[in-house]
Amino acid sequence: MPKMKTNRGAAKRFRTTGTGKIVRNKAFASHILTKKTTKLKRGLRKSTVLDRTNTRNVKRMLPYI
Repeated sequence: MPKMKTNRGAAKRFRTTGTGKIVRNKAFASHILTKKTTKLKRGLRKSTVLDRTNTRNVKRMLPYI
């Protein structure tokens, strides 16, 4: 049986923690930042754990992670 292919776009966007949870970066932090508050922009810098409803789809795209 051939190897499964990793979705390269997903591999650049997600990573796993030591306990196996999937971590992602937050959206809306790249441009049009003048109207966003400092508090909001500071929160967008942090990464967050992927929602449980999306976990199965992401794990399917990343079979070896």
